[in-house]
Amino acid sequence: MSQLRIALLGTGPWAERTHAPAIAAHPDVEFSGVWGRRPEAAAALAAAHDTKAYAGGGDGEGGPGAGGLDGLDALLAASDAVAFALPPDVQAPLAARAAAAGCHLLMDKPVATTVPGARAVADAAERAGVASLVFCTLRFAPETAAWVEEQSARGGWFTARAHWLGALYGQGASSPYADSPWRREKGGLWDVGPHALSALLPVLGDVTAVTAVRTEPDLTHLVFTHTSGVSSSATLTLSAPVKGAGAGLELRGEHGTEELPEGWGDPADIFGTAISTLLTAARTGEPHACDVRFGLRLTEILAEAEAQITRV
Repeated sequence: MSQLRIALLGTGPWAERTHAPAIAAHPDVEFSGVWGRRPEAAAALAAAHDTKAYAGGGDGEGGPGAGGLDGLDALLAASDAVAFALPPDVQAPLAARAAAAGCHLLMDKPVATTVPGARAVADAAERAGVASLVFCTLRFAPETAAWVEEQSARGGWFTARAHWLGALYGQGASSPYADSPWRREKGGLWDVGPHALSALLPVLGDVTAVTAVRTEPDLTHLVFTHTSGVSSSATLTLSAPVKGAGAGLELRGEHGTEELPEGWGDPADIFGTAISTLLTAARTGEPHACDVRFGLRLTEILAEAEAQITRV
């Protein structure tokens, strides 16, 4: 496999600013095409990166594409891997379809917002024997990835505290991502919760119990118990005041205090690292720690937290 043919599913701001530039710039990748639910958006993004646009077939709409196949099937047939920049519950069934077509998966977090949806993708990837990766950003940014690995190896932690306070819907905020219906519906628990968990789990171990409390607007407090016996907490929102926004993770233990490095870097560069990591997994057959099974586990934990909040 000299070059991996990677398709992009999705045409929104995240795809435009992160996924497409990273795929187009990667030296070991051929950008095989862009698929979108809006044909005009797929055409514009594809033209910007000198690749083909495909439409139809993802949601039962659209006519046949190249080779008599619908647009999505035609793109999958022309690709070795698929990168996703779609809402999670649109992403999940399309990822299962891509895996069944023999394509490796580079998924966004969360994999899905339901456990059955996430499990269906994980099972499809396992049946097909394809490599998978979930783009938990800080696990691929050089400084934060190294920090997580170092703290995991050290051990001896007494507790941890994470906060991911986004201002996407804070008063006076302006962001191209604020138009995302799934983020508005699901809030910080599902959008930034995976970031906190992606760092806490490798350092402290899997979650064995979670307690969740939510206050309005969209402020969720979580307390986790881990397999190491340590407890941790996370505070999550997308509705913080602009001046009160920020993210961080603090560990305390026998070594003292350690804090997650600030400034993750350019998302397109980090996504390029994720592409390289997927290439390695595809070539070696060795799964990465952030594969779709890890994505399923994140969904299970967040779904349990949401269920507790809903029952109150």
